[in-house]
Amino acid sequence: MIDGDSSVARPVGISVVIVNWNGGDALLACVGSLAAEASPQASTEVIVVDNASSDGSAVAARDAFPWLTVIDSGANLGFAAGANLGSDHARGEVIVFVNPDARVAPGAVAALVGALAELPGAGIAGGGLVDPRGRWQPGAARFGALGHLVLDTTLGRLPTRLRTRPYAVDWVYGTFMAVRHDLFRRLGGFDRAYFLYGEDMDLCHRAAEIGARTIHVPAARAVHGANLSATQRYGSGREAEVVKGELRFYGRRRPHQVRLFRAVAACKFGTKAALAAVVGRSGTAATYGRVVRACFTAPA
Repeated sequence: MIDGDSSVARPVGISVVIVNWNGGDALLACVGSLAAEASPQASTEVIVVDNASSDGSAVAARDAFPWLTVIDSGANLGFAAGANLGSDHARGEVIVFVNPDARVAPGAVAALVGALAELPGAGIAGGGLVDPRGRWQPGAARFGALGHLVLDTTLGRLPTRLRTRPYAVDWVYGTFMAVRHDLFRRLGGFDRAYFLYGEDMDLCHRAAEIGARTIHVPAARAVHGANLSATQRYGSGREAEVVKGELRFYGRRRPHQVRLFRAVAACKFGTKAALAAVVGRSGTAATYGRVVRACFTAPA
């Protein structure tokens, strides 16, 4: 089922796609942050793909924002398949994917898409992320297993916090990501083998294989709140699901690095679990313990 305001026909340059599953009030805040870009005078459409939510969040968003297009997927398809469904209905030359637990800063969509247009060969762009208190969050990472696990850390990312201009990266987070529509079609969209986590990494890797660059745009800001949908589904096992998604990526795209990833990740998160246990943080220790088990047992 598709709902939307079809009374206003206008050229569309940008399609924003939000995949929602029980996003609650966060979805309303997310869509509201895009209201200026989606006004009848703008050339941006906003599409919410609702993955069979039970909290009425998509209905509330549609009622609050009549210009919103809502697509009922009929089931919880996960992010990759839900995003692909949204892209099937997108009319824009650029598709911007936004998590329902993110709020986009004024002008951020234009800045993200503008950087994509200005940099030769760029096909994918990721925005800068901060938490609700304004503290920096990572929005890009490396492909290599060792580099990702060792350098994509708090200390390893310190230099990137000082960046203000767009720069080339291996991959960007799907939290706030722009993709040229023609490139997205050429790649066949996100790989549906990923339910949640790893699909953004995979998309950027396949783009790089055909010569399309991925860039990070720190000035295009989005406030990223708690991972509501993932936390509802996985609880304290969310971190383990992230590692499972990355293992799936290495198994599908870089199988020669699977053993290295398992070994280094197990050491890294095992150390974190041990340190947490020593200082009495039993919940954190249990969370990292699940990650370690995933490193050894999850299929690649």
